[in-house]
Amino acid sequence: SDISPGLEEDLCCPVCHEVFRDPVVLSCSHSFCKDCLKICKRRSSKNQPPFNLTLKKLCESFLQERDQRSSEALCSLHSEKLKLFCLDHQQPVCLVCRDSKKHTNHRFRPIDEAAQDHKEELQKSLEPLKEKLKVCEGVKVKFDQTAEHMKVQARRTERKIKEQFKKLHQFLEEEEEARLAALREEEEQKSQMRKEKMEALSREIAALSDTVRATEEELRWKESSSAPLLEDPQLPSGALIDEAKHLGNLTFNIWNKMKDMVSYTPVILDPNTVYQKLILSEDLTSVRRGEKQQLPDNPERFDYSWSVLGSEGFNSGTHSWDVEVGDSIFWILGVLAESVQRKGYIRSGLWRILFSGGKYYAWSPSAPETDLESLVSFYDVDTGALIYFNEKLYPLFNPCNNDDGKNSVPLIIYSVYCYKGGESCWASRSAVVLCVCVCVCVSLSSCL
Repeated sequence: SDISPGLEEDLCCPVCHEVFRDPVVLSCSHSFCKDCLKICKRRSSKNQPPFNLTLKKLCESFLQERDQRSSEALCSLHSEKLKLFCLDHQQPVCLVCRDSKKHTNHRFRPIDEAAQDHKEELQKSLEPLKEKLKVCEGVKVKFDQTAEHMKVQARRTERKIKEQFKKLHQFLEEEEEARLAALREEEEQKSQMRKEKMEALSREIAALSDTVRATEEELRWKESSSAPLLEDPQLPSGALIDEAKHLGNLTFNIWNKMKDMVSYTPVILDPNTVYQKLILSEDLTSVRRGEKQQLPDNPERFDYSWSVLGSEGFNSGTHSWDVEVGDSIFWILGVLAESVQRKGYIRSGLWRILFSGGKYYAWSPSAPETDLESLVSFYDVDTGALIYFNEKLYPLFNPCNNDDGKNSVPLIIYSVYCYKGGESCWASRSAVVLCVCVCVCVSLSSCL
């Protein structure tokens, strides 16, 4: 049976004012909690007062019932148990609420049944959330991998930059030392020449002085006829340092000599787009097949096509680049539209030249019928056929698969400007080279 709420006061310890815990009874018949008795001024005549078992059981029953009642949700209006669920208001109600005016003609379900339905709905909505969480955790792993790869990229790029500047610094230091040595050599040569001229002039002065004294002595005795005078000595030409030779167009001449060690390549490959089984050269101008690398699966990277893109795209102008294909039996060159997804098989947005089985093939998606205003144009070099674009294009290079070592030749982009020992790189080319030329024009109407 329910315990009267007023009974709680009688079940409280007079010391801690809480429901008795392990109550003991004194000889005076008063009860206290066992722990409270230790701090109570009253002392029992007995060393160890007995437990009040009857009171203890009563307190435990009271606490159990109170906990049970507190765990049950009650109606805030009627303090009754919430046994129903209003489908119209989507809230739990008691039996009194069901019969009230507020819920007239409403639909109800038992609270347990409604809870089960809601649980099933939550379970259904939980599955996509779990999938979303799984995806987010996967993306987080990719972010961590990307962060590590960025560190590797930064260290590798820093090393390459330092190597390039070290070469330039070394060249400039050597050039500076050579020009200073040339200056010192000219200074030494002209100082020596000046010294020799001064010594010759001193001898001539001494000789003239002797002649003057002899002539004066002779004039004292007789009248002398005039003797022919020697030519006056003059400063020799070219005695000064040729500053113009050392300083004239100094920076240009140094830059001109630097052409022996520099080159310009029209297309630089983008490492962030390369397929995992392709290897780029240190200077990012050639690509070959290799072992699979651990690279981040970033959106720009190809995950199916054995391809890599140029680092810069274009949407106007004429562009060309030369690629050494050697004796490769299978390769693809072309351009790719910027908006094309790099994941999976590429079915559109790719204009390419394919070499396979000893034959060349050209392929492109069909041109859409659309207004040509402010679009760019792509011309086929051989046929002059016109294809239309409306976005930026990127050079594409695909050395294709290795074919068990039969197709291991890399694709190499040639430099436009490159000198080795004073001779152009073009002079030493003997490999098979393919020239890719793209002409992209902007419609005049887009400029108006």
